[in-house]
Amino acid sequence: MSHYTDEIKRRQKEDFLKPQELQTTNSWKLFKIMSEFVEGYTALGQHTHEITIFGSARFTEENSYYQEAERLGELLAIHQYTTVTGGGPGIMEAANKGAYEKNGTSIGLGIKLPHEQDINPYVTHSVNFSYFFTRKVMLTAPSQAFVFFPGGFGTMDEFFQVLNETNLGFTQRVPLILVGREYWQPLLDFLNQSCVSGVQTLTQDHLKDIQLVDSADEAFEIIEHTEDIPNLSSKVMRGAKNEGPMTVEPGMNWRIFRIMSEFVEGLDFVSHIKNAVTILGTSSLGEDTRYYNSIYQIADTLSENGFHILTGGSPGLPEAANKAAHDNNQDTYGIVLNIQDQPRLNNYLSQFVTFDFPFTRQFIVTAPSKSYIYGPGGLGTLHQFFEVLTLEQTEKMSLAPLLLFDKQYWQPLVDFIDTTLNKEFETISPEDVDLFKMTNSEMEVTRIIREYNE
Repeated sequence: MSHYTDEIKRRQKEDFLKPQELQTTNSWKLFKIMSEFVEGYTALGQHTHEITIFGSARFTEENSYYQEAERLGELLAIHQYTTVTGGGPGIMEAANKGAYEKNGTSIGLGIKLPHEQDINPYVTHSVNFSYFFTRKVMLTAPSQAFVFFPGGFGTMDEFFQVLNETNLGFTQRVPLILVGREYWQPLLDFLNQSCVSGVQTLTQDHLKDIQLVDSADEAFEIIEHTEDIPNLSSKVMRGAKNEGPMTVEPGMNWRIFRIMSEFVEGLDFVSHIKNAVTILGTSSLGEDTRYYNSIYQIADTLSENGFHILTGGSPGLPEAANKAAHDNNQDTYGIVLNIQDQPRLNNYLSQFVTFDFPFTRQFIVTAPSKSYIYGPGGLGTLHQFFEVLTLEQTEKMSLAPLLLFDKQYWQPLVDFIDTTLNKEFETISPEDVDLFKMTNSEMEVTRIIREYNE
């Protein structure tokens, strides 16, 4: 048994993480999810000129980035912007503190974790969520700008979600301001070298909203040239001219019902899939590439060993995985996002479910699997990787093998995680680096998954 498999099993045996999986039979949980959406939209609907700030919960007042975040909160309050954070300690506390001490509006959207994390004392309006994905929907709702300070897996998850949804057209294009060149430059180098120039899973157009700065003052100079972005909550949940009692209009009611229907349909779909392995990767690499053939070989071996293959359903690497299962006379499964009201489907899907909301699809794609394989990918693959890492790290999801296939593509990102996040900035713990494994071997991928599931 490999060291990686042994470590994952050891942590599971020690009950390091507890599954938080939803089943359709637990209908009260679905209603709880819906209530969080309503509460979140209602809270955000009362405010304008929102600037959302992300960053590490581990920085203290002595840290220079804490001080820059506090300075940014001050500038936002002085100029009548609304400061929105995750409501926790570190960078979030700093931004809320700066806004609070200048009598500004300071919003905290918190998360209930197994190791309790209270809302910081500088929040003037707060909502506390049980589910990461409902909280992230609110944190990534349209803002005039998103500001990212150095952070850990959660900050990476949020960064790639905003960047992905912006490029897919689900969120309006606004500046994504990265504070701290020494932290962010290695990640941007990975995106340019591996994704744009290397495998070409991205183009420079995907990254055009990113602006790199070193200080709160530089960030605010960019923010000053932005305009308020009316979001869903402001359109359907405000009273006339922002005055009088709040009302929920029919548009919001129907949206909530549509979200609920996607959860029910999605959970019902995945509840019938046994021994699922999720394989994610770009749709831009065809069957004439070595990546397509490697993913086919991996999925072929896994399906021969009784595992069922789950993908995002698109062409490219997901097609390779579905084709392998199809060639082994297995049902093939896809969890598909509609882009401009149209699904992108490969020809080897026997069963699939489609989604109009990216956040419902994100939740469902992580629900049934015991193992995850990430081939070279674009923004969606990167977001899914950091989302699962965050859920495992924060004990919101049981541990499972997370396997990065192809060292040439992934090595710069792995170096960024181990060097920048772990060793230099300490925004993650050393054991967090062991939550995933990178490999060039198709045989190692399948061996680890078989060992883990024995």
